[in-house]
Amino acid sequence: MASRRVDVFFYGLFMDSDLLRSRGAEPCSVTIASVQGFALRIGRRAAMVPQAGSSVHGLIISVTLEEVDRLYAEPSLKDYRPEAVLAELATGGKVAALCYNLAQAPSPSDHDPAYAARLREVAAKAGLPRDY
Repeated sequence: MASRRVDVFFYGLFMDSDLLRSRGAEPCSVTIASVQGFALRIGRRAAMVPQAGSSVHGLIISVTLEEVDRLYAEPSLKDYRPEAVLAELATGGKVAALCYNLAQAPSPSDHDPAYAARLREVAAKAGLPRDY
């Protein structure tokens, strides 16, 4: 029996399909999207923090439950927890998706310039708005 696929809203380095494949996932149905009511905060990793009037850009990517479990089982990602979001698709419409987020957002003083630079590259490759 084939594994069930779920839509996941990725807003960090996992927006890179090549990275997902290198971690054993087979991403499909990649669509640009955004989640309203949150802002992006970048520390050593990316996190979404509630903020009225803001939005976080990312990608909806379909992966299997097993694949997403493996992705977030990595020790450096152990603090991310799944939550449900309603993502607005760039092509129109909305979709319910899983989103992995930190329970405790990075502090404003927690910053990794190398991570931020890599994230800018991934966002540009994905075709996200320049203000991402």
